[in-house]
Amino acid sequence: MTELPASTERKLGLVIDLDTCVGCHACVVSCKGWNTENYGAPLSDQDAYGSNPSGTFLNRVHSYEIKPDQGVAKLVHFPKSCLHCEDAPCVTVCPTGASYKRSEDGIVLVNEDACIGCGLCAWACPYGARELDATEGVMKKCTLCVDRIYNENLPEEDRQPACVRTCPAGARHFGDLGDPNSEVSQLVEKRGGFDLMPEQGTRPVNKYLPPRPKDVEPEIDILAPYLEPVADDTKGWLGWLDKTLSALPGGDR
Repeated sequence: MTELPASTERKLGLVIDLDTCVGCHACVVSCKGWNTENYGAPLSDQDAYGSNPSGTFLNRVHSYEIKPDQGVAKLVHFPKSCLHCEDAPCVTVCPTGASYKRSEDGIVLVNEDACIGCGLCAWACPYGARELDATEGVMKKCTLCVDRIYNENLPEEDRQPACVRTCPAGARHFGDLGDPNSEVSQLVEKRGGFDLMPEQGTRPVNKYLPPRPKDVEPEIDILAPYLEPVADDTKGWLGWLDKTLSALPGGDR
C-alpha cells in the first residue's frame, strides 16, 4: 500500500465558483483535449458515434435544479474532478503504489505503468473522481495538468490547468491553497468556500464557492400608471366614443 506524505510543501488545487459556472462544458472539452494529446495514455472513447457512446473524462459537469424554501427554483451547475485530498483514500488503498501524492505540491497522480486496473482506488474515492479507461486498462484522474503548470516553454499565462485557462465565465481558479495569502485562499475566505462532503474526512484541497443569494425584484407593471382612467366621467367626443364602444356586443367586458 502507498503511504501519504506527512505534509506537503504546497497545496495546489482548484477553487470553483458555483455562482459563476454556466454549465457550458468548456472545461470538460479542454480537459479531454489536453489530456488526450499530451500527458499519459490518451483518454479513449467507445462507440463515440453510435447508439451507446461512453468514454473516459477527468472532469465532468453535473446540473441540478434546486428549489429553496423561499424563492424560485434555480439551476446549479456542479463541476467535479479529483479533489487532491490531503487524506486521499485512493492512495492508501492502492496495492501496487501506482496512486501517490506528491510531497512538493500535494497533487495526486497515477503511475500508469504500475497500475493494474484493479479499481480499488475508484471504490475508495467517495467523490467518484476515478475512471477506468476501458481501452488502456488503467485508472485515470485529474492531474491538475501537471505537464502545463511547470512547463517553462509555455507563456506564463498558460501555466495553469486547461480547464482554468479555458473557462469563459471565470468560474475556475487555480493556486496554492496552503498559502493563506494566495489569491485562491483569500477567495475562499471572502466567499465562504467549503469542502465537498467533509464528513468523509478526506480533507479535499479543492474548494467550492456557494451560489450567492439572488435579489428578487418586486413585480411592477410599468404600464399600470398609463392604464388608469384620466377621469371617471368622460365628456365630449371621447365620452361619445366610450358610450358607442360600450354599446357594441362585448363592449362592456
